[in-house]
Amino acid sequence: MQKNEIVTVVIEDIGTAGEGIGKIDGYTLFIKDAIIGDIVEAKIMKAKKNYGYARLMNILTPSKYRVDEPKCPMARKCGGCQIQEMDYGRQLQFKSDKVKGNLMRIGEVPEVLLEEVMEPIMGMENPFHYRNKAQFPIGTDKEGKIITGFYAGRTHSIIPNTDCALGVEVNEEILKCILSFMEEYHISAYDEEKHQGLVRHVLIRYGFTTKEIMVCLVINGRAIPYGDVLAGRLSAIEGMTSITYSMNRDKTNVIMGNEIKLMWGQTYITDYIGNVKYQISPLSFYQVNPVQTEKLYGLAMEYAGLTGNEVVWDLYCGIGTISLFLAQKAEKVYGVEIVPQAIEDAKNNAKINGIENAEFYVGKAEEVLPEYYERYEKEHEGKKAHADVIVVDPPRKGCEESLLQTMVDMRPEKIVYVSCDSATLARDVKFLRGNGYEVRRVRAVDQFPHTVHVETVALLVKKR
Repeated sequence: MQKNEIVTVVIEDIGTAGEGIGKIDGYTLFIKDAIIGDIVEAKIMKAKKNYGYARLMNILTPSKYRVDEPKCPMARKCGGCQIQEMDYGRQLQFKSDKVKGNLMRIGEVPEVLLEEVMEPIMGMENPFHYRNKAQFPIGTDKEGKIITGFYAGRTHSIIPNTDCALGVEVNEEILKCILSFMEEYHISAYDEEKHQGLVRHVLIRYGFTTKEIMVCLVINGRAIPYGDVLAGRLSAIEGMTSITYSMNRDKTNVIMGNEIKLMWGQTYITDYIGNVKYQISPLSFYQVNPVQTEKLYGLAMEYAGLTGNEVVWDLYCGIGTISLFLAQKAEKVYGVEIVPQAIEDAKNNAKINGIENAEFYVGKAEEVLPEYYERYEKEHEGKKAHADVIVVDPPRKGCEESLLQTMVDMRPEKIVYVSCDSATLARDVKFLRGNGYEVRRVRAVDQFPHTVHVETVALLVKKR
């Protein structure tokens, strides 16, 4: 294959960034905006030895899974929804196949076993307007007008859009209020290249159960001129509970600064997952899809099979979302998280729910659990630390092998693995299967419709 060559390709799969994947005589091409089942004409832009990248020129035969009209007119330009143009049922099949494929290929789990233990993916009845959190960059267009929206795929070029099909509908009212205020009072938007201008991002959070709203402006400065005027306008929006700003004066891609200043109301909102109440601050990690999160945590609880007598470790516990869910049915839950503020939030969330059987540790799970294991053995004259159930919900990189080894050494009856990346889940499942555990149940949960991301819950049980 040569650069600038025009080729006809049948799209057979979707890549990790949402690109269509097709092959010509064994040569793999990645083509943005093409979906499974399309026959397309594409121009090769970059040709490597075994694969290349091509630009979609024409859709010769549209896939039967291609929707007539995406809900969002910006779907193709915006980097947020990679597969909105594909029928939702086909999206679910693609995600389920992705999880199964990774478990077979990377995890070396036999297909015959997966046929037995893998359950149907949990999709959404309404896969739009599901996000309770959105971060909007603020910038200017070529005419100097202040804009907000989302970055185009793999760029920091803002696609103007105040009406995201995945976000809650009140976002548009909030953003228009902020933009008109900035125009009226000549408040500058941040320029990444020059590291000048004041307002960098707007963070909006929404409590699906409580209807409480949080707005946090991220600024390249120490204060917002006429901030009282802005706070007055925003506070008139029904449900507004928290208006803050976050100072981030560094030249960085990190969105939030570490310091939060109150402008109006309080510094947090509250929301529920099931019957557990959580306080959420601008810096809190909290699942963005509350409808699916309740299903996800319910599944983790079901897989754990708690009877009220178990000691449970929850690793990478964040603000205690899963820990407090599990504590309702366990004898004792220990949560571990590296972020000190998250652990403060977890302890506070336990307190406001009257949960007394949950204890939290600050530190890396890879260090806290092995240290606890060694200390316990010394303090109890050689008796080994034990856990009945270990729940892990690691970041995309998965678990370090030292942590997996300590988990195996603690000999829990069950390991419940909640994963946001089925490739690293599969790698860790391979280790656990090689060290005395077997996969008993697996289920994907569509936490992020119209994107390529999928959550998975796996139950591993100690072999007899």
